Amino acid sequence: MCSVVNQPANATGRAPRGGNGRAGREPYDLDAVLDIAVRAFNEFGYEATSMGVLAERLGTSKSAIYYHVTGKEDLLRRALERALGGLEGILAEPGAVDGSPAERLRFVLRGAVRVLADDLPYVTLLLRLRGNTELEREALARRRAFDRAVAELVDEARVEGTLRADIDARTAVRLLFGMINSIVEWYRPGGALTPDQLADDVITVAFEGLRVHSAGDAAAASSLATRVSTS
Repeated sequence: MCSVVNQPANATGRAPRGGNGRAGREPYDLDAVLDIAVRAFNEFGYEATSMGVLAERLGTSKSAIYYHVTGKEDLLRRALERALGGLEGILAEPGAVDGSPAERLRFVLRGAVRVLADDLPYVTLLLRLRGNTELEREALARRRAFDRAVAELVDEARVEGTLRADIDARTAVRLLFGMINSIVEWYRPGGALTPDQLADDVITVAFEGLRVHSAGDAAAASSLATRVSTS
């Protein structure tokens, strides 16, 4: 993959300036440049982030960035493709196609949580789009298409009888994704809560709720409460 700028070598996390940003030092690859650009977009807002700000963050000149991308919008396009491509890819996997509607819905929701956890800054950027540009509007349209696919699974599960039918399917989808999308505000990758555990918890709350339903559930809840109170 093409390189753009040098690896950061100081405590601030910014790359040292010098030359065209590539000669004499191990270079960043484009994925690393995207990571830094996305963090800046999330911190300052896409519109408020200039190529000059990105060059400063990367420790290079603007011309070195333009060597491999056409501009700020190109960086945004690549970042949104990573988030949307991950979500859309879930719908093409066998687990989203085969099985009962409820099983497929579980698979898709679990996959959405994993994409969010694995690419948290990129999904955060997607969720904060305002639709101010054609590129943003196209991305929002693709996101709505994904939501509609999930809504169809909810409808099928309702017809099947595995999901309650007294809640509107669109409302159910909004509530489900309200819970999932809120993860970007508090989840920190690399902590005690792994992406798989997070996905398990989301699926449990979505399909079973927080209420204890059986003696086994009650025993598990009591054991957990005891561990928490003595820790």
